[in-house]
Amino acid sequence: MEQCIRIIVPGVPDRSDIVHVLEQSIRDAFAQEGLGHLTDEVQGIIEEKMAVYDMYLKDGGCGTRFLAATHREHVIGVISFGPRGPAIRECAGAALADIGELGTLYVLPDYQNQGVASALIRALLEQLAAEGVEQFCLDSGFARAQQRWRRKFGAPYVTVPNYWGPGSANMVWLCNVRDHI
Repeated sequence: MEQCIRIIVPGVPDRSDIVHVLEQSIRDAFAQEGLGHLTDEVQGIIEEKMAVYDMYLKDGGCGTRFLAATHREHVIGVISFGPRGPAIRECAGAALADIGELGTLYVLPDYQNQGVASALIRALLEQLAAEGVEQFCLDSGFARAQQRWRRKFGAPYVTVPNYWGPGSANMVWLCNVRDHI
């Protein structure tokens, strides 16, 4: 599959595909975690992610950039990099204040586990390395994603138990760009 996808810098014409990717993959992520009933929270996250994308389209997104994976001219995955979000600020404090966040990594459920996310990460990190960015951070509160990030990025920089509620930790990773290209 990886050889059939193309990584692009998305624009206005890709907006509806980006909405579709976010709606499908965020709903799926919540369902896989047994949280599919939290429809208001899901919708809130989708709207929050789209607000960032719309700001990116309008004025460059205040330092946030996006890449998208396409297959047969349709967006099937999306990734962003920008200023660290509130969960990382709360979990890591001032320690990661100057480190950008790899965020909004979502792939349509039918295309997951086929190298799409890895291709998006690699393309973004190559871009960051070319720009002289040395480190990035990311976080996750989803157990499935945490397992994947542990395999890909190693032990988390910080784990905050019960951050999302009883038994639901948030993990933050701090990574060197060149270690993951």
